[in-house]
Amino acid sequence: MATKSDPNYKVIAENRRARFDYFIESDLEVGIMLTGSEVKSLRTGQSNIADSYASVEGGELWLINGYIAPYTQAGVFGHEERRRRKLLVSRKELARLWQAVGREGMTLVPLVMYFNHRGRVKLKIGVAKGKKQADKRATEAARDWSRQKQRLLKQG
Repeated sequence: MATKSDPNYKVIAENRRARFDYFIESDLEVGIMLTGSEVKSLRTGQSNIADSYASVEGGELWLINGYIAPYTQAGVFGHEERRRRKLLVSRKELARLWQAVGREGMTLVPLVMYFNHRGRVKLKIGVAKGKKQADKRATEAARDWSRQKQRLLKQG
């Protein structure tokens, strides 16, 4: 992934809830097939991947339920907001993802959608396992303690 100082690097959408709801075992940068009006809409920053997921179907990887706002200047040549979008990944990685999803409790969760240093839209997906309620409470407690610790260090 590009550094933050790169002028072309720009985060479009981030799924911040994913790290709270899932244990992320590994992540992978994939390309995404988009139409022109979708790219123009993404340049304005109007998208949401919080409710979406990735799925291996028919030997291909798909982003399902990802929202990209309609581009008003496209007129009749616009796009559907929540259409299935094909994700571009090598055959080797696709096989690895398919095997991971085949294991019990594993899912593919989109983490971040961004423009890379070349100006291309990329999606970072994570192979994840769902957390139980107790695990979520432990994560929240650890986060609260780290905040409180930072406050104490700042005051002292």
